[in-house]
Amino acid sequence: MAIASFLAGTFIPFSSEAVMGALLATSSMDPMLTVLSGTAGNVAGSMVNYYVGSLGDVNRISKWFKIKERRLKQAQTYVEKHGSWMGFFAFLPILGTAISIALGMLRANVMGVFLSTLAGKFLRYLIVAYSVVAFK
Repeated sequence: MAIASFLAGTFIPFSSEAVMGALLATSSMDPMLTVLSGTAGNVAGSMVNYYVGSLGDVNRISKWFKIKERRLKQAQTYVEKHGSWMGFFAFLPILGTAISIALGMLRANVMGVFLSTLAGKFLRYLIVAYSVVAFK
């Protein structure tokens, strides 16, 4: 689960929610350990995005990682207004990657980014796990 969520947390398009759902629906894995493993991997992936963002500018990152420049600039505007707590929204599909990268580009407070990203991703995986387990 950690590997799948790490990949999904980076700029690589991947669905860790589908992996988590399949694991919880077809095995006897502990839901909370699965949530914690998924959260750890996904936060690590987002922090890789943060680091990548800290290395470059919008044009270079857009070109390297095939992220639309418009998305990066949109995320950068949000981050400039709201600061490192925007990491909470890094769980959002597509835009979340851009948010993490923009946080790095703006060199937002790394501890604030880490903690807000952790909270958002934990909540997302908790909801996914509960949804699967509740209907199992």
